[in-house]
Amino acid sequence: MIIPKNEAVPLPIEPQTPSPFGALQLPSALSQALKAMKFVTPTPVQAQAIPVALEGQDLIACAQTGTGKTAAFGIPLVSCLLENPQQTALVLVPTRELALQVSEVLKELSRFAPGIRTALVMGGTAMPQQIRALAAKPRVIIATPGRLCDHLQRKTLSLANTGVLVLDEADRMLDMGFAPQLSQILRFVPKERQTLLFSATLPANIEALAKQLMRNPQRVSIGAVSKPAEKISQSTVQAAVGSKNDVLLDQINAREGSIIVFARTKSRTDRVARYLSQYGLAVTRIHGDRTQGQRTSAIEGFRAGRFRILVATDIAARGLDIPHIAHVINYDLPQVAEDYVHRIGRTGRAGAEGQAVSILLPEDKVQWDVIQRLLNKGPQAGSGQGSAPGPRGGSQPGSRGGKRPPSRNQNRHRRGTRGSSGPKKA
Repeated sequence: MIIPKNEAVPLPIEPQTPSPFGALQLPSALSQALKAMKFVTPTPVQAQAIPVALEGQDLIACAQTGTGKTAAFGIPLVSCLLENPQQTALVLVPTRELALQVSEVLKELSRFAPGIRTALVMGGTAMPQQIRALAAKPRVIIATPGRLCDHLQRKTLSLANTGVLVLDEADRMLDMGFAPQLSQILRFVPKERQTLLFSATLPANIEALAKQLMRNPQRVSIGAVSKPAEKISQSTVQAAVGSKNDVLLDQINAREGSIIVFARTKSRTDRVARYLSQYGLAVTRIHGDRTQGQRTSAIEGFRAGRFRILVATDIAARGLDIPHIAHVINYDLPQVAEDYVHRIGRTGRAGAEGQAVSILLPEDKVQWDVIQRLLNKGPQAGSGQGSAPGPRGGSQPGSRGGKRPPSRNQNRHRRGTRGSSGPKKA
């Protein structure tokens, strides 16, 4: 990707006090949809981004995860398509899970506009099925970059009428190595278009991408970049190398509600899920080696409450919007410090409270210090010799020799005496 020379950067626009969606003078079909979705007052990022986007300006929006970014670009996108019947829109996202969620939101926003059909273009699903969907000339394409490039090479779709280009989770797309695909896609979209770029962080490569893609973009920024939501309570618990699984189980037993457990690798994800299931816990898992059907089934089951625990790699660190997630447990710290913010952002969605705990081995100290510097805080309680405050303000379970807490679930998941046939360490 070509990195252009430095240019003047527009100043962020001033924050606005949110007013009801009715004050935005939206098309009637879109206003009907917002009423049906019970959207009354915009979130801060929506209040700042939507008026700018409705004016047709390019926009860079930076906001914490869980702040309503999908509707922030979805509302002006649908409004534009209603007012410009010949135009189409392209939404690029980094993962299949995010593509599915964006698709659902856009379908809801266009539910009273039958002429606006959507199509999903992503890996893991049958190419013939996608070709048929594209042949129906959808007005909105939600795509992952790799599969979209496949279709462009096959000439099974045209982007010639694209009036709105959205890059959602742009920083994640670059982190995943999609810069070459983005450059290829840009050759197929009109230069005269509106571009909306949404990102949780604004590193240098995003600034360079924005300069390549956009014309005099306006900027909105909600909260501090690389900061978790304020209502997420963070803590740590120390563990020895051989006790990590015990500590994880204690943490789960001490907590109520749905939990995401993040592990570093695909194989570790499988082993942790298998370990927890042997104690009777309702657990499912997702990672990159699972089929799209398996990933969708796991997320739908977790969303519906059939599974209390989802064990995942960082594939679930972004774009997973499930409001009832109460806890995030970092079984392993992320290898990239910024991913810590995205992981714990799976809880505390839309202003709700959430809790996040990280299990730290002695060798994790260096990476934990990197994460702390990113958050611009001093060392948290528990990052040194002692234990962090527990979920209810007491001491953390998991210290060896202490009393193990009983489960607060309907079924108790106590560890039995370990023998040679007991669950293996992950």
